[in-house]
Amino acid sequence: MTEFEKQYAILTRGVAEIAPEDEFKDRLKESIEKKVPLRVKQGFDPTAPDIHLGHSVGIRKLKQFQDLGHKVVLIVGDYTALVGDPSGRSSARPRLTHEEILENAKTYQEQFFHILDVEKTEVHYNGSWFEKMGVKDLIELASKYTVARMLERDDFEKRYKGGIPISIHEFLYPLMQGYDSVEIKADIEIGATEQKFNLLVGRDIQPDYGVRQQVILTMPILVGLDGKMKMSKSSGNYVAIDDSENEMFGKLMSIPDDLIVSYGELASDLPAERLTEFRELLDGGSVNPMELKKELACAITDMYNGAGAGLRARAEFEKVFSRGGLPDEIEDYDCGAQPVWIVKLLTESGMTKSNGEARRMIDAGAVSLDGERVSDSDTHIEVTEPVILKVGKRRYRRLVKSSN
Repeated sequence: MTEFEKQYAILTRGVAEIAPEDEFKDRLKESIEKKVPLRVKQGFDPTAPDIHLGHSVGIRKLKQFQDLGHKVVLIVGDYTALVGDPSGRSSARPRLTHEEILENAKTYQEQFFHILDVEKTEVHYNGSWFEKMGVKDLIELASKYTVARMLERDDFEKRYKGGIPISIHEFLYPLMQGYDSVEIKADIEIGATEQKFNLLVGRDIQPDYGVRQQVILTMPILVGLDGKMKMSKSSGNYVAIDDSENEMFGKLMSIPDDLIVSYGELASDLPAERLTEFRELLDGGSVNPMELKKELACAITDMYNGAGAGLRARAEFEKVFSRGGLPDEIEDYDCGAQPVWIVKLLTESGMTKSNGEARRMIDAGAVSLDGERVSDSDTHIEVTEPVILKVGKRRYRRLVKSSN
């Protein structure tokens, strides 16, 4: 196998589309022959503090490029995030302040390097060029695309035909993402399938600025834990790459059986041969899907929490959920003044994010004290000895009486 054949096989595995594919082959061959690494770009808008497994699909592809000697260039979209990516949206995104975005970006930079090699990665905030751009420059950029071309975009077209407002600033987003490719002279840009329009805009405008056109690689979208919507923080159906080993393993065990192979392909390092076996075993009905799910969850948990983390989390999971036990470590929570309202307790102990969520969890029968379901959100409790509070399937607190 030639070096080109090896790299091509690795870099195209799991890719949804390469545009144009012949140009990608030529660019890769040229890189190998001239020993000049490709500049491979992906952008991230820090609209939430955590990177999740959905983000990791593209980052893992970047890691493959990096391991083969190419240059990975990450764009932290502190200015594109001010606009908000309209991809896949039926309405405009809520806008964040620059301070909120920068705070989120801090964790992004830390989490990128759970996967990538920090010494071999360029990181740029696109505010470093956009904050210097004057009105004249912005008009010049806006002149590169027509409204008609923008309305060819599927989500814009649907909103326009449906009478749903499209703000002018939303048209700037694909142009700004495209201009990032101009600034860093990207050879390749990676993004999710829903990002295709944005990636092509970058390819279209690069020649206007004297830059060679990039090739685009789109990656499949990872479906979230609910098995319906794409993985996202806002939908609550995500696995953060910073989750603890037990939390990560437990979440992965909740995915629907029909997503086992997809998660294996997009989010794990399991060999292709093993995933083929997964598919055959599931199709033949000769294995309990739970066993394959445990193997998958172990593999992914090890990736982000270190070797051995998966087996530890598996043992903990089986103890708690298969045998009805409790976790080995449960955080204590001092109830303070008593009696205490259960809704306030859930929120202030960090078991729920708001009183509204606390009420919903109680109404759903997902809250218990020492195994007894709490059915009334008006309940007030008084702790005289330690009590185990459980919310949902994986959240525990040991309630203790205040020492004051």
